[in-house]
Amino acid sequence: MPRISRDHNRFREIVKGRVRKEFRKFITHSELLGRKGKHLVAIPVPRIDIPTFRYGDNQGGVGQGEGEPGDEAGAGTGQAGDKSAPHVLEAEVTLDELAEMLGEELQLPRIQPRGREEIEEQHARYNSIRPVGPESLRHFRRTYRRALKRTIASGQYDPDNPVIIPIREDRVYKSWKVTYSPRTNAVVLYLMDVSGSMGQEQKDTVRTEAFWIDTWLQHNYRDVRTRYIVHDADAREVDRDVFYHLKEAGGTKISSAYALTAKILESEYPIFDWNVYIFHFSDGDNWGSGDTEICLDLLKQKLLPHANLFGYGQVESPYGSGQFIHDLSSHFGSAENLITSQIADRDAIYDSIKEFLGKGR
Repeated sequence: MPRISRDHNRFREIVKGRVRKEFRKFITHSELLGRKGKHLVAIPVPRIDIPTFRYGDNQGGVGQGEGEPGDEAGAGTGQAGDKSAPHVLEAEVTLDELAEMLGEELQLPRIQPRGREEIEEQHARYNSIRPVGPESLRHFRRTYRRALKRTIASGQYDPDNPVIIPIREDRVYKSWKVTYSPRTNAVVLYLMDVSGSMGQEQKDTVRTEAFWIDTWLQHNYRDVRTRYIVHDADAREVDRDVFYHLKEAGGTKISSAYALTAKILESEYPIFDWNVYIFHFSDGDNWGSGDTEICLDLLKQKLLPHANLFGYGQVESPYGSGQFIHDLSSHFGSAENLITSQIADRDAIYDSIKEFLGKGR
């Protein structure tokens, strides 16, 4: 390996070590949401010095100031600065590396998938031979063996000059058979309250936590479908970009989101074929006790029986009543697949993720 490649790899390990060291702080960064690529995330890593040249005093021109052609470098009267500016790097870390760090930091267990696998994946396995094919797939050993047998059988083989030249009839090629293997799949539904009592800080906290949950689930499953639902007095499905950037206001009717979720699951994700994860984030303010009763019934009849995990995260808001989490706890306190978490602020994201994923459902 070239020396520069070794140095680059060593530097990457140093960067990843720094990320691990300050991982709890990185978890709270909402800036990561805009940096998420297909496979990589650019994470700002401060306080790592970049190797640079530092110059001492110049004794004349050329370096700084006046100079003439042919003057020796370093003959000026100016002064070079010897203070380095603070540097901030953006280290590219793969999503799998982030998930491993998340699992190590929070001591998360591996998820145990359930249900039949619905999606099948094609694999080409080279397990047979055929007389035609591209030269790139020629089976050299078998071709040589066939040529050797033909040469010996025809009496042309000379032990003192064992030159074997395959002809067209000697050549054989590797062939493949397409096989299908099941892929464990999951669907994750994120529900977010976007009513007037949910401020920008609350929404950023929710979105940041959703990013890390999604990163962990992507690491555990080979195929993950993600759906996003936002609600105030009404619910609607949106795409990822809208979910992470929507600004809205209005009243709150949580049952609208639960009813839409139930409809999506029943029509598209059969209970025995999919691992279902639902995460609902709100400030706990709902429109009247009548709507709360509808929510509790939807949870009991349609959502909890369908889900591996239903996580309800309640963000503290100066405008929300915060009652909904108490209603859930009093009605479903013994439900193994319902977890509630109170999220006071960004710093609580770390513990909330552990509450949701800490049992490896």
